Amino acid sequence: MEKLTYNVEETGKALGLSRASAYKAVHDGTIPTIRIGRRLVVPRIQLEKLLNGKSEGTPDAKPTGI
Repeated sequence: MEKLTYNVEETGKALGLSRASAYKAVHDGTIPTIRIGRRLVVPRIQLEKLLNGKSEGTPDAKPTGI
């Protein structure tokens, strides 16, 4: 089964970014994330949209009912 989300380090590695650059991109909103508890995850679908030039930006959100 394919992962639905990636952590920041996995996302950075996939994009060829250093760990610090990946976290900087998350902090400035370039890489969209969702906060689940204390974890930041990058939804695969949002990453695909970003890479295809269709990113609308996704603010940090706390999922409900999870």
